Amino acid sequence: MRKYLYITVFISGMASLAVEMAASRLLGNYFGTSNLVWASIIGLILIYLTVGYFIGGKWADRSPYYPTLFSILSWAGLTVALVPLASRPILRFASQAFDELWMGNLIGSFVVVMILFIIPVSLMGMASPFAIRLALSDTRQAGTIAGRIYATSTLGSFIGTFIPDILLVPIIGTYRTFLVLGSILLLTALIGLGVSSGWKKLLKFAWMPIIIVLLAIYGTRGNDKTATGMIYETESSYNYIQVLEVEGYHLLRLNDGQGVHSIYHPEQLNYHGPWEQVLVAPFFNQAPINPQSITSMAIVGLAAGTTARQASEVYPNIIIDGYEIDSKIIRTAQTYFDMTMPNLNAYAQDGRWGLSTSKSTYNIISVDAYRPPYIPWHLTTTEFFQIVRDHLTKDGVMVINVGRGPNDRRLIDTLGSTLLDVFPTIHVMDLPGSFNSIIFASVQPTTAENLMDNFQYLSTQQQTHPLLMETMAVTLQNMQTPPVKSVVFTDDKAPITWLTNSMIVNFFLSGDLESLQ
Repeated sequence: MRKYLYITVFISGMASLAVEMAASRLLGNYFGTSNLVWASIIGLILIYLTVGYFIGGKWADRSPYYPTLFSILSWAGLTVALVPLASRPILRFASQAFDELWMGNLIGSFVVVMILFIIPVSLMGMASPFAIRLALSDTRQAGTIAGRIYATSTLGSFIGTFIPDILLVPIIGTYRTFLVLGSILLLTALIGLGVSSGWKKLLKFAWMPIIIVLLAIYGTRGNDKTATGMIYETESSYNYIQVLEVEGYHLLRLNDGQGVHSIYHPEQLNYHGPWEQVLVAPFFNQAPINPQSITSMAIVGLAAGTTARQASEVYPNIIIDGYEIDSKIIRTAQTYFDMTMPNLNAYAQDGRWGLSTSKSTYNIISVDAYRPPYIPWHLTTTEFFQIVRDHLTKDGVMVINVGRGPNDRRLIDTLGSTLLDVFPTIHVMDLPGSFNSIIFASVQPTTAENLMDNFQYLSTQQQTHPLLMETMAVTLQNMQTPPVKSVVFTDDKAPITWLTNSMIVNFFLSGDLESLQ
């Protein structure tokens, strides 16, 4: 049994970390993937494991028998499998709470779901101290035995960190991932129970695998969320992806569902959002500029291609390289958002890496990968903005879609200060009816008067697309004063998470939340 004991410890360690990673996906789909959510999950899981270590050690001293250990892990496997069934109605309620911004209900839902993990994680935490007690036959080898047990458990934990996100969730989804993890743990425990105490002992636990099979068949039917108009949902290694249909428009939502990442209507191009503002970028350069001269664009944060589709209509000669790290979003966009433009090259890559390795230069580079609190820090630094500038043409312009609070412009000030370390000129406009601002950074020194001159010139040209004229008018009407000088972000120090979390806390404390309802 000694060899099988180490196998059991390995599986238990693997399952404990895999459950933690799966828990982050389960909760991230509803509560987001901010550092605060991650810290809560990791912290509480560690507390539950601590409880398991403490109780497991005492229990092992009172009942140092293999059947006791395997019985405990049998229950751990079953309760892991029960988590998605127990959490689903709570999480569906949380989804509605997030849509309606019922923050008290949302926080309560998070707490209740985390409580569901107390039993399975604490039971798995008992495995290592139990195994040490069972393996220890000579106190002179206590250190060696303990080291082997914890090394085996940690190796299993290492494997467990990769299994959910890389293998299970993209193939079978979060809910069935819990069923698989519970099944592996239960099977390991039942085999150990049969070997250590006889196969007749298994009859007392025979109902457990039957329950898991029934959960796999009947327990996870239906959509994960109950959002009005949902026509498609799926999961990838990066996101929970949701497509809604509202009055003929297709909307792309990710994870917690706050914010529309892309929008599509077969007969509409102007969605009065941040996407079309990218079209204005070249016209901060000196007039006159002909739209036919704009031939290249890169988009970091392609999503479902709203900006790419608009640019393809406005600029007849443009070739677009779009970087979207999630390949499933690209496939979803091709199916539900008509992202099939022949002039678009969609790359499933991290935007910074993809842009840095590109051999092309562009008239426009759009960075649309920010949404507080989910702002990739490596896309906010002087080093990244230098990569952008190096891939712009001599008259190229960078565009960033930035979130802000009603009276909190710190993120704009910080990004503006960082950009001015690389670019000679920046311009800011506030998108009306939203908490979005657009920052334009130009390779050449430019002025807002250039934009007005180009607007007047294009208004005399019959071939100018109406979407371009409408968007330029909105930009001109909502230009803002330059940002206040602030801290500059670098690859060495970019405290973007601290800044965005502070903005969100201030937003909620200010009472401006009601303005969104």
